[in-house]
Amino acid sequence: MSGTQMADSPVDVLNPQGAGRVVLVCEHASSFVPASYDGLGLDPAALRAHIAWDPGALAVAQELARLLDAPLVASRVSRLLYDCNRSPEAPSAVPEESEIYRIPGNAGLSAEERRRRAERFYFPFRDALAAAIDAHTARAGPPAVVTVHSFTPVYRGAARAVEIGILHDEDARLADAVLAAARGATDVVVRRNEPYGPEDGVTHTLREHALPRGLANVMIEIRNDLIASDDDARAMARRLAGWLNAALDAVGGAPAEAGEGAAWARR
Repeated sequence: MSGTQMADSPVDVLNPQGAGRVVLVCEHASSFVPASYDGLGLDPAALRAHIAWDPGALAVAQELARLLDAPLVASRVSRLLYDCNRSPEAPSAVPEESEIYRIPGNAGLSAEERRRRAERFYFPFRDALAAAIDAHTARAGPPAVVTVHSFTPVYRGAARAVEIGILHDEDARLADAVLAAARGATDVVVRRNEPYGPEDGVTHTLREHALPRGLANVMIEIRNDLIASDDDARAMARRLAGWLNAALDAVGGAPAEAGEGAAWARR
């Protein structure tokens, strides 16, 4: 999904009839910018870089969808146009800069233009994900919500030791269980809420879609050098599928916290 996308819709729903225990999300699946936005004033190399999307994340999510028989909701446009893991009120939803890059096409946008971006790119994504969760609940029972991302090995000149981040917001049930399942892995560095955490505003999808429904949820961040090839992405998906299946078995009957809605239940 890194090349041309979004012929009609800014969101793709893959395997919509999946009946496994999970609905998967990939908010940063594509680097595509429609021609009408003139590349946001960036050169092609910048639009291929991590600032525009999460390299490898879609390939992992697609294989997870196959392994877990899960619906997958994925954005078809660059997060520089609109970051679907941010609310319309968040300044970072349409960033004026990302890492070392200024984004000329996002500079000084009016509130009206930012709203148009949200209406064109975010609200269809939000609504498609809500519909996928509700349809899964009606068809096969309430799912866990799992979002898949990637991150750079080096950020602002600093190397990152973490290789897989297991992120959560207020509801840590599934993250705790995934971390427990990963504990036996000695060949990969797995950490909680790294390289980002809820204080960085990265758990919007979980807060918008999982917490109000009381659904078990987790955000998975993968260092992108580990998933640079299709073979590596498939191998990572197999590893993560094993952790997720073990984690879902462990939390299957656990109730949500009071006020978070109906608990996700093991089927």
